[in-house]
Amino acid sequence: MTHLECSLCNKTFEAGKAWNLCECGGPLLVRYNLPELRAGWSRESLATGPNSMWRYAPALPPRSAKSIVSLGEGMTPLLSIRRTGARIGSNNLLLKDEGLNPTGSFKARGLSCAISMCVELGVKVLAIPSAGNAASALSAYAAAAGLEAHIYMPSDVPQANFIECKAYGSHVTLVDGLISDCGRIVGERCRETAGTAAPWFDISTLKEPYRIEGKKTMGYEVAEQLHWELPDAIFYPAGGGVGMIGMWKAFAEMEALGWIGGKRPKMIAVQAEGCQPIVRAFEEGAEASRFYEGASTVAAGLRVPKPLGDRLTLKAVRESGGTAIAIPDREIIDAGLRLAAEEGIFAAPEGAACVAAAERLIRERFLTADDRIVLYNTGSGLKYLEAYSVRFPRTSGGAADKLGGLITPR
Repeated sequence: MTHLECSLCNKTFEAGKAWNLCECGGPLLVRYNLPELRAGWSRESLATGPNSMWRYAPALPPRSAKSIVSLGEGMTPLLSIRRTGARIGSNNLLLKDEGLNPTGSFKARGLSCAISMCVELGVKVLAIPSAGNAASALSAYAAAAGLEAHIYMPSDVPQANFIECKAYGSHVTLVDGLISDCGRIVGERCRETAGTAAPWFDISTLKEPYRIEGKKTMGYEVAEQLHWELPDAIFYPAGGGVGMIGMWKAFAEMEALGWIGGKRPKMIAVQAEGCQPIVRAFEEGAEASRFYEGASTVAAGLRVPKPLGDRLTLKAVRESGGTAIAIPDREIIDAGLRLAAEEGIFAAPEGAACVAAAERLIRERFLTADDRIVLYNTGSGLKYLEAYSVRFPRTSGGAADKLGGLITPR
């Protein structure tokens, strides 16, 4: 790591300090001395590295291995899902299952990296607004590092996330509102504690520069698992969009390292019909999104009415020749149940939305049957039992109805 750079105005910031946003409001991105890395780090050396995202440590920000706080995140399986592929018309459909990360979601990657940097920089008290899974991950890694965590979540957050955070010892506040309301409160608390003996550090999505670095490892991994040949298309559930932004950054870094060529996959941002600020901005040709009023969806991670990284997400979609697509909640749950029955993968609704999106874009011939497609399932369906339970009402005898009678016909 050499410095940090504003993604909007390109102002540079010194490495080795705790930063939030640029004065212009732009998220900061970590920059590296890639020519030096290229000279001394080969992709072949990864075989001797740890079986986690920290195999890519030279391209991650911690300078000392002693700072790293890891629970074994990363190196999730890339699975061929042939039955689902045959049903939706794809001959080469793959799924990257992030639900097998610690705390059951891809959020473990970002929070492992961010908490490691908090340890390195001496940050002691952390605060986050979250729709669920980021709060769980922060709570786990803060506990592992011995740091104090303050969590603000919507009151209708999945029960699994609430209980996890409490179990890890975090201070949890439930808010009657959306993640945007939680974010406003976290900002207020951070300002109130600034200058005190125990200032709160805002570790919100893209309001600090290191979570994206952990998430970018999804891009390094998919390249390594596909023997350094990127797929034709990547479907990613874009709530905050940071995973997509991180992968796009990773692809540029890997090309500079000489690990991959210039080919890029079509980056496809998947949102819920009830909260689609990125889709609307894409269709309008806008550079940034507008606040999405009345946001509502069973996919809690997609209920982000105004993502901070909207410009960067839209940039990746457009530069790649990709698209943005919104899926209704009913189709999301249908897709999740079919994937479970066909492949034995119980995906989060966000990941299920990618299955439905791929089916639609193949049907519309945006993609061909022979394109190599990677879907990202960002979490475990076990974290979303409330969302799926509407299809499984219990009878008076306590038995659930059979699956076949509960999937909504097309």
